[in-house]
Amino acid sequence: MEVKQKIRKNQNFKISRFKEKIKRTKPHKHGDYYELIYLNDGEGYHWIETEKFPVSPPEVYFMKPGQMHCWQFTGIPRGFVILFRKEYFDPVAEKSILELLQALKVTVRTSLAELDIFDEIFNEILSEFEKQEAFSDHIIHGYLRASLAKILQVSSGVENTVESENSLYTDFLSLLSIRCPELHNVRDYARLLHITPQNLNAVCKKNSVYSASEHIAHQLNLEAKRYILHTDKSINEIADLLYFNDSSYFIKFFKKREGCTPGQFRERHFK
Repeated sequence: MEVKQKIRKNQNFKISRFKEKIKRTKPHKHGDYYELIYLNDGEGYHWIETEKFPVSPPEVYFMKPGQMHCWQFTGIPRGFVILFRKEYFDPVAEKSILELLQALKVTVRTSLAELDIFDEIFNEILSEFEKQEAFSDHIIHGYLRASLAKILQVSSGVENTVESENSLYTDFLSLLSIRCPELHNVRDYARLLHITPQNLNAVCKKNSVYSASEHIAHQLNLEAKRYILHTDKSINEIADLLYFNDSSYFIKFFKKREGCTPGQFRERHFK
């Protein structure tokens, strides 16, 4: 699966207007950055992982590092795209923004109904980004914090106080989205995080109901569904891409989690 890097390595923030043209993009994964997409016009569909969303502006999409998506527009889209890395924020002085990001981990799409405040906010962010005057970064950070909080308020009505997860657990999930399916074993991720496999399992159990190996299996299964639904590759080819030693083991792995073979899963979704 192609991994796109739409933001330079030495750049932690970028905003631009959404390209106003009807297009169909190929399924691709994100690099190590978040993508906040605001659409105030357009028609079509937006695939995110295995879910197909009808484009219904005004709306926002919040894409996390490592997520797969693609567009199929039938009407000209208009809006804004913001790309940013966590490094854009000071982990001490701007802890509240990082907590908002963590709270948004389950948010994918938010309908804004008749809420037109985002037009003004995103126009102001774009203006400050292009001017790059004194205090522009402070203004951008303020607007971005307000945007994330507003999305949370509209989408789930969460409380103002957000309990942040263990940073080691967050690092593991981030690493998992980038290095899976190449790495299948708990010890490989533990080595990259400079801890023991036992400690990694303990961290996962403390912050979720799943062990590290269960997290890895879930990510592998997700990668499999991406290839099955968004490519025409054969099951044998997919098994190779997912670093399984043979296709029969891959089929057994997939059936255990989905209750059907990869081939049956593909047929079920394209009847």
